[in-house]
Amino acid sequence: MNQLEALKQVTTVVADTGDFHELARFAPQDATTNPSLILKAVQKSDYAHLLRDNAARWSGRDLAERMDRLIVRFGCETLAHIPGRVSTEVDARLSFDTEAMVTRAERLIELYQAEGVHIERVLIKVASTWEGIEAARRLQGRGVATNMTLLFSFAQAVACAQARVQLISPFVGRIYDWYKARAGSSWDEAAMAASADPGVQSVRRIFDYYKHFGIATEIMGASFRNVGQIRALAGCDLLTIAPALMAELAASEAALPRALDAEAARALQIEHVQLDEARFRYALNEDAMATEKLAEGIRAFAADAVKLEALMQA
Repeated sequence: MNQLEALKQVTTVVADTGDFHELARFAPQDATTNPSLILKAVQKSDYAHLLRDNAARWSGRDLAERMDRLIVRFGCETLAHIPGRVSTEVDARLSFDTEAMVTRAERLIELYQAEGVHIERVLIKVASTWEGIEAARRLQGRGVATNMTLLFSFAQAVACAQARVQLISPFVGRIYDWYKARAGSSWDEAAMAASADPGVQSVRRIFDYYKHFGIATEIMGASFRNVGQIRALAGCDLLTIAPALMAELAASEAALPRALDAEAARALQIEHVQLDEARFRYALNEDAMATEKLAEGIRAFAADAVKLEALMQA
């Protein structure tokens, strides 16, 4: 059994790609996309026809609707290659507008349903701002499952749990990036690897908290920089992994022990946390890494959305 197969024994493996032709190689359960991945995909010759088809079919519609139809098309194509769910992201430029996020999410669901896709096969990705978490709370109440993205802090995870969202995606690699950049030349890669990796530690803390208190929200580690981070989170509910890292796991037959254990988490001594809006905003403000990476992530996804729109109009 290779390490990818071993990982699938303890964790649901999710493909982190907009290139749905790659999915058959690794047989993931679910798949997740974002504007950056779709932007990268549509610039490949294999996917250029999707842009042309979108322009031909929906040329009279406003740009935002055409964007939603394009990403739903990618979602539908992806669902044809996997047995589970696909995550589709609400435009990051709406990350501080609760009403706009709810409206956009509901349109995405309507577009999927018009294509014959059952609502249970779609997760709507929303940025983990306070406004995004409130949007997710409302969507969950209307039967729309949400995937909270751009999550970097324990406070964000607690607020998402309170909102009873379906799933959170803590960004392991981007947390690692921040601490490595801050340390500069003093960073010791070997000493900060695996369980000592700050991104891994962040997910472990969230995992232990959720499992200790019986929180039903799923945890999906995301944004990996190396397979060591993935191995150190074996046993997490889900991990969304880029094809290149899945290939690396598949090439190794070394043992892959479970690293996270829900039963062990239930035996820990952990204090329960309750956050209102003021406490959430203060806690996020106190976490420089999370504050910076959340802002940076929103800017990056928004910039790629603008680039994707430019391609659609070219």
